Amino acid sequence: MVPLADEVAVPIRRRFFRPTWAEVDLTALVGNLRRLRAKISPATRVMFVVKANAYGHGAAQCARAAQDAHAADWLGVSSVEEGLALREAGLRLPILVLGSLYPFESVLAAVAHDLTPVVASLESARRVAEAALRLRRNINVHVKVDTGMGRIGVRPEAAPALVRQLADLKAVRVQGIYTHLACGEDDAAFTAAQLKAFRQAVAVLSRDGLRPPLVHAANSAGTLRHPSSRLDMIRPGLAAYGLYTGFDPVLSLKSKIIFLKTVPRGATVSYGATWRAKRLTRVATLPIGYGDGYCRALSNRAEVLVGGRRCPVVGCVSMDQTMVDVTGVPCSRVGDDAVLIGAQGLERIEAGELARLCGTIPYETATAISSRVPRVGVES
Repeated sequence: MVPLADEVAVPIRRRFFRPTWAEVDLTALVGNLRRLRAKISPATRVMFVVKANAYGHGAAQCARAAQDAHAADWLGVSSVEEGLALREAGLRLPILVLGSLYPFESVLAAVAHDLTPVVASLESARRVAEAALRLRRNINVHVKVDTGMGRIGVRPEAAPALVRQLADLKAVRVQGIYTHLACGEDDAAFTAAQLKAFRQAVAVLSRDGLRPPLVHAANSAGTLRHPSSRLDMIRPGLAAYGLYTGFDPVLSLKSKIIFLKTVPRGATVSYGATWRAKRLTRVATLPIGYGDGYCRALSNRAEVLVGGRRCPVVGCVSMDQTMVDVTGVPCSRVGDDAVLIGAQGLERIEAGELARLCGTIPYETATAISSRVPRVGVES
């Protein structure tokens, strides 16, 4: 008879068994935020954007590191659910819900848990006011202005009228007004046009005595490439996580060799037999695949660091496993670390390298890392 778990020393409370994990360098994260703060005036605030699980880095631990180090003044999320998770994790910083609040039932939860909603219409503002009155409290809101992104937001020419209407609502205070830069990285003319339209709307509000305390527009690219966009607050994401040139990478994706075999010339590996050995080849199996967010498009294209050397991925990346040619690392053995994103020895593989191979952007590479990959915070 097999003994029950409580009869043997089985560490069932261990965080994870499968040797695949993401290391999140919280020291580098805080350093990046401080580097960004050094570029702005002392009066300008920093909103640390932690939406999409902090771009795949683990929202609660990243937000907590920023809060404890006083490296951020605000947090930005995409949904009420993300904001509630941060509140449940004990985060106290103001939280702006950057996405549209729909269905409107979510407004009550936002107000109840001191999340700051975004409004872009009188209807949504009225729903926020109803929730605030029902809970007998006042609520701050930020007005989203669409200057060219084309997602949500009131048009610049209509923004002053909306703010005037909001000023008449009970229990609602317009604390901020903002826009988002669509081409801050690569189109200076388009960005200038966006900022001009936004400033014109804000100028009308200033003339009428209705300028909100927080006017903001700058994401990472805006902060670094368009200083005039910094205004009252910046909203860095990419740069904070070191996914922007000049900042320290925060995330490393790691696994371990779980199986080693030597295959003869002509042997194939993985689905579709897309790779065939041209010589006697030592192949290592890693317990990571596209189910973990390691993109199938990396099959036969990407490299992995083993023993401080670049080793090619061979065969198709499968859902749970990836194979690597470690012939060039003859001393490798089961249990050795393999780095898919990050540094080992003198070599480094950045998220941007994998993004280029997949025809996408580093944002997607990082956020694609699935929830079954534990995020382990470390301090460098």
